Amino acid sequence: MKHLMLRGLVVGPVSTNCYFLKNKDTDEILIVDPGAEPDRIIRAVEQLSGHPAGILLTHGHYDHMCAVNELRSHYEIPVYAAKEEEHLLLDTTENLSASWSGNPYTVKADVYLEHGEVFRLAGFSVKTLVTPGHTEGSCCYWIEEEGVCLSGDTLFYGSCGRTDLPTGSMSSMRKSLRELLEILPEHTEIYPGHGEATDAAFEKLHNPYL
Repeated sequence: MKHLMLRGLVVGPVSTNCYFLKNKDTDEILIVDPGAEPDRIIRAVEQLSGHPAGILLTHGHYDHMCAVNELRSHYEIPVYAAKEEEHLLLDTTENLSASWSGNPYTVKADVYLEHGEVFRLAGFSVKTLVTPGHTEGSCCYWIEEEGVCLSGDTLFYGSCGRTDLPTGSMSSMRKSLRELLEILPEHTEIYPGHGEATDAAFEKLHNPYL
C-alpha cells in the first residue's frame, strides 16, 4: 500500500469487520461497513487522527450498517452502496434488523453505484464490483492502485458468505466469485466482512467454491 493505511475494528454481536481506509497524504478516511457500536467507531477514528470523507457499504444486512445513520449525522458525510441493494437497505425484514437484532433499522444511501462504476473519494479511485450471491446487491470495493479489495460477505478466507438469506443465491455466488477472481490481480489483498484477510492468489488456488 503506497498511500493507504488500513485498520480494522471488530464490532457487534456477530463480529463484523469495520474497516478504516486512511489516505496518508490527505488524512481523509473511508469507513467501510460500520455495523454497530458507533461510539467505538468514533473513538477509533479519533485515534487515527483523520477526517472521515464517506461510508462504504458492501451490502445491507443489519450487522454491516447499524451504525451508519449515527456516523453520517456525526460527520456529515455521504453513504455509498450498490444500486441493487437499495430495496434491502430499506426493508427491515430482508435486512434482518427487525428479527435478528430486535432493532428495526434502515439506511437510505446518498449515492447508489452501478457495477463497474469508478468513483473518487478520499483521494482514492474506487471501483465498484457488484457481486450478487450473499444478497442481490452485495458488492466489493477495489482500490487497484493500492492493491486492496474490500469483499464484504462475498469472499472469505477459503470460503464465501452464506446464500440462504433473503435475495441470496448460490448459483449467483459461484458466478460472482469466478468473475471477481478473474478481475483481481493475484497480489491483491482481500479484506472480508468477517474473519481474517486473504489474497487473490490464495483464493484462486484453494477456495472450494470456485
